[in-house]
Amino acid sequence: MSTPPLEVIILAAGKGTRMRSALPKVLHELAGKPLLQHVLDTSRQLGAERLHVVYGFGGDQLRNAITGDDLNWILQAEQKGTGHAVQLALECVDEASTAMVLYGDVPLVSPHSLQAMLDAAGHDAVGLMTAMLDDPAAYGRIIRDENNRFKEIVEFSDATDVQRAVQEINTGFLAAPAKRLKKWLSGINSDNAQGEFYLTDIFALAVADGVGVETCQPVTSDETLGVNNRLDLSVLERIYQQQSADRLMMQGLTLRDPSRFDLRGDLVHGQDCSIDINTVISGEVVLGDRVSIGPNCILNNVKVGNDVEIKANCVFENATIGVGAIIGPYARLRPAADIGPAAHIGNFVEVKKSTVGEGSKVNHLSYVGDTEIGSGVNVGAGVITCNYDGANKHRTVIGDDAFIGSGTQLVAPVSVGKGATIGAGSTITSDAPDNTLTLSRATQVSIEGWQRPEKTEK
Repeated sequence: MSTPPLEVIILAAGKGTRMRSALPKVLHELAGKPLLQHVLDTSRQLGAERLHVVYGFGGDQLRNAITGDDLNWILQAEQKGTGHAVQLALECVDEASTAMVLYGDVPLVSPHSLQAMLDAAGHDAVGLMTAMLDDPAAYGRIIRDENNRFKEIVEFSDATDVQRAVQEINTGFLAAPAKRLKKWLSGINSDNAQGEFYLTDIFALAVADGVGVETCQPVTSDETLGVNNRLDLSVLERIYQQQSADRLMMQGLTLRDPSRFDLRGDLVHGQDCSIDINTVISGEVVLGDRVSIGPNCILNNVKVGNDVEIKANCVFENATIGVGAIIGPYARLRPAADIGPAAHIGNFVEVKKSTVGEGSKVNHLSYVGDTEIGSGVNVGAGVITCNYDGANKHRTVIGDDAFIGSGTQLVAPVSVGKGATIGAGSTITSDAPDNTLTLSRATQVSIEGWQRPEKTEK
């Protein structure tokens, strides 16, 4: 028998009042990505054909922030409970599918755990994920019969004291044949303490129909944690970061202090790489072999070659760094910065939309924008490529083996020839020829009898 197609229903209709925010709760970020996006990404890893998101607040914000051809947005205009929300979504679900219900504010559930739930459901059972908690709080309780088989779920508000003592809870995650789920949801009512349509009421109907309810548990109970407020969000952030650090270290990455490392994207690394404290990785970052990253660095969409040393307090965005380069400390690489092999970019140097050739050095207090620097170039301290005329950007080209003296301004568009030398303190507005000293300086003047202004008394 072939496996039925999977369609995922994600409940995301809550306003998240306790977040005290104008932003829908599911758009608050965990590891640099909206809570809802985590759930969607996990669903896609399971091969879901369609993703149905039930929303009730901030629809425009949600649809602008979250995109995908496989997304179907469903408005729950009136908040009548989880059963009502799933019922609305099922109107768009193929009856031949398996429907899986997830939650937009529970982002840590793993594909492994959800696959176990799908396997438990099989072709005609209900898969239910439960968890054992030391403090079950207000979760619905799993009630079992004398043979330890699933009997029912009792919501906390409707539970007796004996039932509240049960530590096995309903996570809310379930999988079931869509056709059966539609039937059961049509048979529930809102006769309960909250006056809502509980999704959990379908389990009694499943048992009555002789359909098995097969339970499974997540790899860790952390996977079931949801976000109700900003404190919850901070707890999940730390769990996520610790899990990420553990995974990376098991893959061979050295983290000097895993508790002071933040992954907000994807990191691919080679052998014998090390990252010091307070480093933030976002977007897509690729490290070659033997890359060393100092403390307090931020890397966003960066590709780093083998044997690169990145010193403390650097900020890189959409940049490429070649083999054996040395960067920093306090260097900034802006988008389209391409640093060649064995190049040096040093203290308080900013590079934007520029290439720096092999073995070239820009070590001190310089700005390089819209520039092509050849190989073996030495750029002195405080050099500025003046690339913007107030309306348009212009390029500077510096040939191989050129020497740019300290305090020079290169006013683009301008070219400096191969082997050329630019005298310190020059303002260069015309092309400098190959293998020639070029400089521009005003005549130095000393004014006798000049008096420094004095502060006037008020």
